[in-house]
Amino acid sequence: MTSHQAAVRTASPRKVLTAGRRVALPVRRVSVLTALVLFVLLVAGAVAALSLGRLGIPLPELAGALTGGAEGKNAFVIERLRGPRLVVAVGTGGALGLSGALFQSVTRNPLGSPDVIGLASGAGAGAAIAALLFPATVPVALGALLGAVLAMLLVHVSTGTGFRNPARLVIAGIGVAAIGTAITQYIVYAMERDRAAVLTAYVNGSLSARSWDDATTIWLVLLAVAPLTALIARRLDIGEMGDDIAGALGAEPRRTKTVAVVLAIVLSAGAVSVAGPIAFVSLTAPQIAKRITRVSGPHLVLSALTGALLLVFADLCAQQLPLFDNLPVGICTMAVGGVYLGYLLVREWRRGVL
Repeated sequence: MTSHQAAVRTASPRKVLTAGRRVALPVRRVSVLTALVLFVLLVAGAVAALSLGRLGIPLPELAGALTGGAEGKNAFVIERLRGPRLVVAVGTGGALGLSGALFQSVTRNPLGSPDVIGLASGAGAGAAIAALLFPATVPVALGALLGAVLAMLLVHVSTGTGFRNPARLVIAGIGVAAIGTAITQYIVYAMERDRAAVLTAYVNGSLSARSWDDATTIWLVLLAVAPLTALIARRLDIGEMGDDIAGALGAEPRRTKTVAVVLAIVLSAGAVSVAGPIAFVSLTAPQIAKRITRVSGPHLVLSALTGALLLVFADLCAQQLPLFDNLPVGICTMAVGGVYLGYLLVREWRRGVL
């Protein structure tokens, strides 16, 4: 057996689930067990989100309320107050986690995420412009989506190679992110205090006052992107071995990277349109999934589940923390992201990299 064959065998998953000739999903036993644990934790978080607090549904009544037997206060909580918010949190967290996994697989960088390439900052700038210049005509969510799209177009043009070169992508993204942040900060500074307060909550990422329309939007994005992600999952897994081997095995690394980045942007833009630019979920979820399993690979499904779990529990903290009222969920995820970045810096320092 040649060294090339040995490398392929070592990096290959234990099993590949196929659907036709185009879909091949790498599966490992540890990944399946981890997915089950994450799903159970996600269900527990959902139950806590619906039952805790003054307006929470008592546990003995929760099953009946979820199966259509809700009345009075319970019906209001399920249908208007917490039900849509929970469904949006799960969908948004899943979209961000999957987006981060795609982007980190392409860049092969634990600090890689759509946040880094300016998508979140562009969304914040778009939201700020919509709120200041077109308050009665352009919804803040639409402004955020347009800002995210414009930021990605600027990154695409400024790299000179589109989304194919990860190094140029990150460098251009940092520049676009700085521009977007500067625009947002100026507008927040210049606006009246009451309007700035509303905008600040959105720019930090918020799940309050979400509707079933928002839930429909993010889940449609997920359902549209998931099959396309499945089509490139095997190629991304092979790409972990490097571009040369991936090219030799027919994985078309350049095209795969471009498709992965575009799908990551679509997922992040969908999340931004319903919840604002929630930071660090796309950055941390893939790394948590990878460290739990301790095996190589993009971990697409696990990253989506981890992202959903992170956002559900972050929103639970935002709702139930006694010292704050209507705390934007993005502030909670920033705290988690700050701890994660600190951990990375300490680890790299101990390894002598820094």
